[in-house]
Formats: sequence, structure tokens, C-alpha cells
Amino acid sequence: MSSEGSVGTALVQALRQPLTHHVQQCVLLLLSLRDTVGESHPTRELLVHTVTIFGNLQSFMRQELDQAMATQALWHTLSSRQRDVLCTPAHRLLQDSQDIPVTVTPLRAERVLLFDDALVLLQGHSVHTFDLKLVWVEPGQDRCMFHLLTPEEEFSLCSKDPQGQVAWQWKVTQAVCQTLRRKKDFPVLGAGLEPSEPPTCRCGAYTFRAEGRFSQATYEGEWYGGRPHGKGTLKWPDGRNHVGDFCQGLEHGFGIRLVPQASEDKFDCYKCHWREGSMCGYGICEYSTSEVYKGYFQEGLRHGFGVLESTPQTPQPCRYTGHWERGQRSGYGVQDDGDRGERYIGMWQADQRHGPGVVVTQAGVCYQGTFQADKMVGPGILLCEDDSLYEGTFTRDLTFVGKGKVTFPNGFTLEGSFGSGAGRGLHTQGVLDTAALPPDPGSTRKRQLGLGVFPVESRWQGVYGPFQDFVQAGCPGDLQEALLGFHVQSSRELRKSQEYLCCERTHPEDHAGRMEDILEELLQHRAPEALQQCLRKALSNSLHPLGKLLRTLMLTFQATYSGIGANKHLQGLAQEEVKQHAQELWAAYRGLLQVALQCKGQAPEEDQDAEARDLQVHRLMLPLVLPSFYSELFTLYLLLHEREDSLYSQGIANLSLFPDTKLLEFLDVQKHLWPLKDLMLTTNQPPGDRLPHFTRYSLVRDACFLSATECLQKMIQLPRCSTTVDPREKLEVLERTYGEIEATVSRMLGQEHKLPMDDLLPLLIYVVSRAQIQHLGAEIHLIRDMMAPIHTGGLYDFLLTALESCYEHIQKEDMRLHRLPSRWNSREPW
Repeated sequence: MSSEGSVGTALVQALRQPLTHHVQQCVLLLLSLRDTVGESHPTRELLVHTVTIFGNLQSFMRQELDQAMATQALWHTLSSRQRDVLCTPAHRLLQDSQDIPVTVTPLRAERVLLFDDALVLLQGHSVHTFDLKLVWVEPGQDRCMFHLLTPEEEFSLCSKDPQGQVAWQWKVTQAVCQTLRRKKDFPVLGAGLEPSEPPTCRCGAYTFRAEGRFSQATYEGEWYGGRPHGKGTLKWPDGRNHVGDFCQGLEHGFGIRLVPQASEDKFDCYKCHWREGSMCGYGICEYSTSEVYKGYFQEGLRHGFGVLESTPQTPQPCRYTGHWERGQRSGYGVQDDGDRGERYIGMWQADQRHGPGVVVTQAGVCYQGTFQADKMVGPGILLCEDDSLYEGTFTRDLTFVGKGKVTFPNGFTLEGSFGSGAGRGLHTQGVLDTAALPPDPGSTRKRQLGLGVFPVESRWQGVYGPFQDFVQAGCPGDLQEALLGFHVQSSRELRKSQEYLCCERTHPEDHAGRMEDILEELLQHRAPEALQQCLRKALSNSLHPLGKLLRTLMLTFQATYSGIGANKHLQGLAQEEVKQHAQELWAAYRGLLQVALQCKGQAPEEDQDAEARDLQVHRLMLPLVLPSFYSELFTLYLLLHEREDSLYSQGIANLSLFPDTKLLEFLDVQKHLWPLKDLMLTTNQPPGDRLPHFTRYSLVRDACFLSATECLQKMIQLPRCSTTVDPREKLEVLERTYGEIEATVSRMLGQEHKLPMDDLLPLLIYVVSRAQIQHLGAEIHLIRDMMAPIHTGGLYDFLLTALESCYEHIQKEDMRLHRLPSRWNSREPW
């Protein structure tokens, strides 16, 4: 053989003829056997089937040979550059536009080639190849056209007549099916047993080449209609990775993205919800700077409520809890400055303190004033730890400067101009007034900051807002994480998720079913007693929408009022915030209930008026949420009433030295109300004295009104064994204490007896002194502030007022005891 062509032909014949001949011989033998066997012979059916199979094998061999010969002929028609790109042993040509002409729009192509694994467009020397695994075929608007969708291109093939369109569309469709199945159809193209239509949802890998966000990135995962859709992974050459959900070619749903930083092989790790290609909704982000952000995003920027916190080891430790707008701190927020040892509570704009604000320092100093572009402007007030008050202007370091007035605790005032200089300390030029009357002790010491400056209903709207959006959307399970957040258990889990691209959170597919169960449970527990149990269960569950909302509100409360924020001048802000949170949580429950009713096709409940709402909030919701805020809130009450409680404690200590009889007499308790009885002496009687001697003893030493005392002690909050924090329950304890006092008196008198206020007050002072309740002033004021408005002017209000009177009397008893005559010496035998 002399030429390359004749060698190829000879080689084809040498390889093809033996196999073709062998198959032909098998077919002839099978046909002969079929003719020999009778119609009723049991092997007849098997022989007929076998003949069919071998006939199919002949068809398959002819098709393969035709495709191979057509492919071989194709290479001679291409340029050397095109051959270098396309000529591989595995390629088989299925259709050529030179045989059935088609044109491509809007792309330009001189020739279209359909191989068994790719569609190729030729234009000049350029070769544009489309992997058939990621080609979708859609019918066109007329009978001579059909559309093709690929990851980066959409184009149409147009033929001169409908027959050409049918041929091309059928062959492309069958080639796609064959490619996805990874095996050839048998006996011929399109004759396989599997469905002849390719699936719209597929899995595959593709590297994007066009300019854009995905340029040079390789996507591997699920596809739909030529676009990433479902779960997948994006990897860029520069080290960026994104793992998560996609929709119509964009990141949409939950996703984790790693962005490498140039220094020290560190990454920024974003675990967020995405919408149409950008972060939107709740997310947790760890930055290479050791900062962590937990909060909401919009269009890829921090927006809404969020917490940005740095580790204590960073050069400038800082924590911000509040609202954001387009990536900047804006609105109400709380920031801790670890270096300066201070906390700012107030308004922000464009990442700077701007508007009214309160600064609390670690030393107990409080400032309230106006900020502009992160600087204090205009007058403000400064409260020192010793209850001195300064009204005037300041420097950033809270140093007096300019005109101002200082009011000292003893009533002296200093008014003038203040300044400071290096090594000179504070200097002033003004008037010192020592003739002023001493101020009301409570006017400065109990002055509250921030009240009326930050409206409580809008203070944490960034927390309430997403929940309201969730309810208005009908509580869809797939939006629960994006709107209400998810929780990673610890920073260790955050680091783990950064390393392994995983995130320990609730599976999203569980949300829909869980929301149905939650709404159904609300419908089944609408009676008051059942509802309170249902709400208690919901609020204690970190996966329940109400539980998630409560935990976020707890986070904001602790960020504001714990640590540096534990300052008595913030008590007013805190107590109105707790009541507002209870109202918002009740509104959240009502919103969920309305959605549950709509899902069942039932009529929604009518809106509650303000009075009915307040009654339900104080009766059902406030007792359930108050324990979550109680620690920080009660600490503020303790600090605010520390001085009165100190006097009260000293009074209790002095009164405790009295035995029962002396204390009852000291308190001017009517003697017929004393729970004592006469006992005849039988020993130590003087000789010859026939008259019996009587003395008065307590029935049980130091245990008069024991049942009332033990009852009142249930009101206290012990460090390790808390009894109750519910104001209503504490008022009920006070009512039972009053009942026990009356019951004891009635038993002594042998008849039912109602105590007038003149008799009740000294007996109640006696019981309070024996109960020795710590921090009673803080307890009383917290109960009054949290008491339901419906009780104002009623029995509970009366009893609480009586308890306040006892508290005030006991504070004054400390002064009286120093002036007692010697007959009141508590050391005398009793």
C-alpha cells in the first residue's frame, strides 16, 4: 500500500470484515434454526427474540461505521487549526450543516457540527464548542427554528424548511440524552429504552469564560435551563469559594463564601442568606481581622439590626449592637469601647455618633448630650458617681470646658467658665454659692437618662421588623432562617465551618413542616391556662420563632445594661424597654395566630383595643419574659435604691436584737393583738406567797406571726433558689401575708377580726422585720413599675403602699433606736 488513504481503507476492512462476517453467520444460523423449529415449539419465541437482537446488532454496527466514516471524511474539510481542536479518537459526527443547512442567530457561524458529545460552531478559524451535557433544547416560535440554552450563550438554529428543523432538533435532543446517559443508544440513535427527552434538572461542571462576577470560576452542581440552580460550589482561581444554593444562575438561599486575604493565609468567611446574587437576610460573618458580625444584610451590605464584635485580644477591642444602613452604623445603637472603658447608647449616622446619646463610663460617670460627626456639641449633663451634677459643655474626654454649672451633693453650686490645660488640671472662674438649700436627695441621685430621648417603640425596630415581615409573608418555612436568623453554637463551630465549608444549623427542609406544627399548636391552645403553657414552651425553645425573637431581645438588653451599662441612671430606660418587649412579643404571638387561622380558612380574630392588650400582656406575656431580663433589670433597681436599702438593712439589724414582746411594744402594737398566752409559774415561787405569779411569754421564742413571716419570705429572690420574679405572684404573696396576719389575730381573739390600717401597719412592720427581706426597696419599686395598670387603686395597690410605708418606717427606726431610754436595752433578760 503506497498512500495513507489506502492504508486506512485496508485497516478498516481488516478490522470490520471478520466481525461483520461473524455476526452475519450468527444471523443465518438463527434464521435456519427458527425455520426448523415448529410454531408450537417452546424455543420458538426465544429464537425469534434472539434473531431480533442480532439484527439490532447489525444496525448498530452499520450506524457506528457510517458515523466513523463521516467523521473521517470531516477532518479533511477542516483547517489544520480546527482539526487540532476537534480531532480526537472519541469524536463522532452526527450531523453537519453542509448536509442539512442551518443558520445561527444571534451568534455568527459558517458551519454547525453536531458531535456525539458537543455542538460546534465554526466561524473562520475560531471554534466555539458547547458541551452537550449542559445544552438545553427548547422549541422555537415557528416551525423552522428551535432554541438552545447553554451556561453563557442563548441562540437559535434556523433551517430553510420544517423538515430540516425537525431533523436537527431531533438529533440534538437525542445526542444530549445519549451524552447524559454516558452510553450510546442501541440499536440506533434515539432508539434506547430510556426517555427520549433530556431532563431539565442536571448536574455538571463548567468554567465560566465571559466577563462578569463568575469569570474564570468553575461551578459544579445542579443546573436548570442552562443556569446554576439548586445546590452547588463555585471556585475561583484566586482562592474564593462559594458553597450553597443557587437560583436561575445566581446565589440565592443559604450559602457559605470564603474570601482569601493577602496576608498570613487568612480568610473572610460569610455564612449568610443570599438573594439574587448578593447577601440579603441574616448572616454570620467571620473576618480575618478577628471581628465577627451577626446580623442582617441587604444588597451585600450590613443593613438592619446586627452585632459587630472584636475579640478582647485585638489592639482596639470594640462591640457594636444596633442598627446599620448600607454598611454603616446608623440609627439606634450601643457601642462598647474597651480602650476607653465606656459605653455609648444613642443615635448614629454614617458610621459616626450623631444625635442624642448617653455615655456611661467604667468609673460610674454618666453623660447625656448631643453628638455631631462623632463629637459632642452643645450643652449636656454629667452625673458623677458621688451624685455631683454638671450642666454645660465638655471635651471628648468628658472634661469640663466652657460655661457650666456644678451642683454638689451638699447643695453647693459652682457656676462659671471651666477649662483645663497640660499640667494645670481643671481650673474655673465663677461663683461658688454655699447658701443654697440642700437638694432633694433623689433629684440627682435618681435622675434618669435617655427617657423621652429615644422612643421605646422605635428603639429596637430592627429586631421587631424582620419578624413582622415574616408574619406578613405568611410564615413561610423557607424564609424563617433569612428573616429570623440561625444560631451557630459557639465560636469554635464558626471556625470549624470556615475550615470545612459547613455550618451547624437546622436543616432548611425541616422548617416548612415545623412551621405547620407550630401554627397548629397555637390553634389548639387558645384557652388562657393552655395558652400560657404554650407560650412558655415557645419562648424557651430557641428554634421557635418567638424563642428566636426573645433571644435577640435578650442580647440587646444585655449589651445595653450589663457590665458598664449597669448604672442606676439607666433604670428608667431598662424598665420601659422590658415592658415594650413584652408588648412586641404579644403582638408577635397574635400575628402567628392570625396566620394559623388563615391557613385553616378560619376568620381572623378582631384587633384588641389598648386596654385588652395591656391586660393580656401583663397577665400572660410579661410574667414569662421577665425572668429573661430580670438579672440585669434587678441590678439596676438595686443600684438605684442602694442608699435606702442600706438604711433599711441597718434598721432590720437593730430591730432583730429585740425579743418578740419588746419589739411588739416598741412598735406600739395593741396588746390584745399580741399572740401570747398566760402561763402560771410552778418553780422559783417565793415561800409563803400563795398568789400565783404570771408572766407573758411568746408561744414560740422569736416566732410571733411565724406563718405570716414565712409567707412574706417567699417574695424574696434568693441567689441560688429563686422563688418567683412575677410581679403578680409577688402581690399574691403579699395578699396571703396580710391574710395570715389577720388569721393569727382572729385565732387569738377567738373571732374573725378585720384589721384597720392603724393596727395593720405596726403588725406588718413586725412581720417585715422578722422576714428580713434583703433589698426590699428594689423589690417594691420593681413590683410597682411592672404591676398591671388594672391593679392601680385596688387591693394590691393598697397592700403595696402599706409595704412601702413599712419600708420607710424601718429606715427611720435606726434613728429612733439611738434615743431609746435604758429600759429598752435589748440586753435585759426577757
